Amino acid sequence: MLFAIFYVIAITILVLHFTGFLLRHDLEWIVLVLAVVTFPAVLYL
Repeated sequence: MLFAIFYVIAITILVLHFTGFLLRHDLEWIVLVLAVVTFPAVLYL
């Protein structure tokens, strides 16, 4: 269940990033937070 919520949030952030919404509202740092949160999971797997 937690993975499903994470995927929905991650896909939403990526869509907002590629549409330019995050850049227009100075929220581009959210993409970096997503990368930092994903990095430990990649190392664990």
